[in-house]
Amino acid sequence: MSGTCDVLVIGAGPAGTEAALSAASCGLRVVLVDEAPSAGGQVYRAPPSTFAGSPATPEGRAGDTLRRRLAESTVDAYFGHVVWSVSPDLRVDALSKDGPVSWSGRKIIVATGAQERVVPFPGWTLPGIVGLAGATILLKSQRMLPGRRTLVAGQGPLLLAVAAGVLKAGGTVAGVVDLASRGEWLARSPAFLTRPDLAARGAGWLARLYSARVPVFYRHAIRRAAKRDENEIEVTIGPVDQSGCSIAGKERTFVVDAVAVGNGLVASTDVTRLLRADHAFDEARGGWIPRIDADFRTSIAGLYTVGDGTGIAGAAAAALNGHLAGLAVARDLGALTSEAYESQSAPLRQRAKQALAIGSAMAGLMALRPGQIQSIAEDAVVCRCEDVTRRDIDAAFADGARSANQLKAWTRCGMGPCQGRICGDIASALLAQATGQHPRSGMFTGRTPFRPLPLAQLLEPVDYSELKLPPPAPL
Repeated sequence: MSGTCDVLVIGAGPAGTEAALSAASCGLRVVLVDEAPSAGGQVYRAPPSTFAGSPATPEGRAGDTLRRRLAESTVDAYFGHVVWSVSPDLRVDALSKDGPVSWSGRKIIVATGAQERVVPFPGWTLPGIVGLAGATILLKSQRMLPGRRTLVAGQGPLLLAVAAGVLKAGGTVAGVVDLASRGEWLARSPAFLTRPDLAARGAGWLARLYSARVPVFYRHAIRRAAKRDENEIEVTIGPVDQSGCSIAGKERTFVVDAVAVGNGLVASTDVTRLLRADHAFDEARGGWIPRIDADFRTSIAGLYTVGDGTGIAGAAAAALNGHLAGLAVARDLGALTSEAYESQSAPLRQRAKQALAIGSAMAGLMALRPGQIQSIAEDAVVCRCEDVTRRDIDAAFADGARSANQLKAWTRCGMGPCQGRICGDIASALLAQATGQHPRSGMFTGRTPFRPLPLAQLLEPVDYSELKLPPPAPL
């Protein structure tokens, strides 16, 4: 199947859905594509219908409202469609359970959000160790615990959210291991003055932890994990300095059946890297992010991008900026006058600026620190798809690798099914620390397909009886 539209939006999270709705409200034909079964993204993820009677959370109510607005709009939404390629002529190829699909749009808005980062440590690929985002999905969409007894570790606000969620669901939290200090959290508290609802929610998470007497280890990180038996993991944590580097001090060991760990988020840039859009490095905003102007245009004609894929700022800022991006595209296509655009966008920009203040404060806690990279053990697996260790990456640098793509070619780091989404940020950071600067080490070049695809689903059915065989070779 193939089709055309005025605006094609990739990603149905807060940014993408709001962009689609605002563009459609201006009379444009809009197609919205996402691999998830419904709109909402990670933050506003819809639970299965079997949990329809469960008590609603603030995120659940916001997600339901977003999905209702989408259903009542003229947006053509395609869920369960995996986008695997985007071409410079603004053609998008996707795959659904019914086969390949393609669309051509006059404009494309990329709103693919962010993905989780885990700083590798020995044992981090063991069964039972999941990302904070993965634990959140289990708790939100399946009402499942990561394990009966869980250690929660890493950095950023998801630490408290996951720990409190595990307790609320009836699990035990062995401890919370936070890379940041109490002072770093307090320094960011003024940003919440404009959002007392978020401040109250965070206070509620802390209250739940203290009520359950969960120990919180500030300025600590996981050093290693090992399988103790079939169902238990032995995890060792230790102190770190302000840069995130391991320092001498008392180590503590926990025996748990699950670990939820995450070291912040990085911008998802598959599409913009594939099309060779201009990018810049900004660690505080999520690493390599596409360069955009005030109206979310990239350096590629007709390609816009919005949301956490342009810098980590949170769901509230993403939704507001998505609305703005949809209006900007409508103006660029002549469906909205410049005067109408200015009058509608001015209040949205002010609200987005306020939301950005909170998002930036939290993003600062999630930023990768130099000491974290320095402390990665030699035998820690960096690329879990291709089993590439820190030692392998250091050896490649010693042999002359000076860019991310050279590292990829020499070690196969980033050549696995994930296409470097999991390891790319860390591999680039290791190389950058060796060379002295990120712009010099660069990032992995985007490739298609973005996701592993069964080749048979991309091909037309073949009737082998109709194939013409060459005449047999003479003897």
